[in-house]
Order: sequence, then C-alpha cells, then structure tokens
Amino acid sequence: QVQLVESGGGLVQAGGSLRLSCATSGRTYSTYAMGWFRQAPGKEREFVAQISATSVIITYGDSVKGRFTISRDSAKNTVYLQMNSLKPEDTAVYYCAAAKSAVGATTARGYDYWGQGTQVTVSS
Repeated sequence: QVQLVESGGGLVQAGGSLRLSCATSGRTYSTYAMGWFRQAPGKEREFVAQISATSVIITYGDSVKGRFTISRDSAKNTVYLQMNSLKPEDTAVYYCAAAKSAVGATTARGYDYWGQGTQVTVSS
C-alpha cells in the first residue's frame, strides 16, 4: 500500500521546461514500478513514462520520447518527470501511479495506486 502526491505543475510557455514530483509513502515503495500518465480534456488517459522498481528499465510514450525523462530517488521516496521542450499538446493533468510489479505497463489498468494529479498547461 502506497500513497502518492504529485506536485510541480503549472503554466509554462512552449519550449520551456517543468519538473513534476511524485512523493510516495509506504515501506514497499522500492518494490513498485512507477509511472506517469496524463489526461487532457475529452481525451483518454495516456501513458507517458514508467521506471522499473530497480530503475534499470525505463519506457516512454512515443509522444514524449526525447523530451521527457523519468527518474526516481529512493532515498527521498520520490519519482520525477523532467519535461523539456514542452508543447501545447502536452497540456493535461499529469498523474503519478504505482504498480505492484517490477516493470510498469503502458496501460492505466496495469497500475494499482494513483495520485490526485497536477495540472500542466503549456501556452503557445
């Protein structure tokens, strides 16, 4: 059982950068794969990135490859999503998720715990 709280969202201009944080709690955090998803108004929840429990395997959604970086700091029980070269199309509510598996899936159903979300708005 883990709790997740996202932070770091806000308004940024196209081409800018933003770093999201996901603070987690729970003694089993290090055994969970972690992922980021996003959902824009009227659209389905979209896979952004996942990082395996050991940080060895990392996966990105096609739309963010080369621009976003996921990482985790076990000492701080925190997962990050560094977003660079932001585009208006990146505007969405971003959710942190935890999966009871070594490697995270690319579908929302593969995750067991979710944060409340943080809004990211990219202006043109």
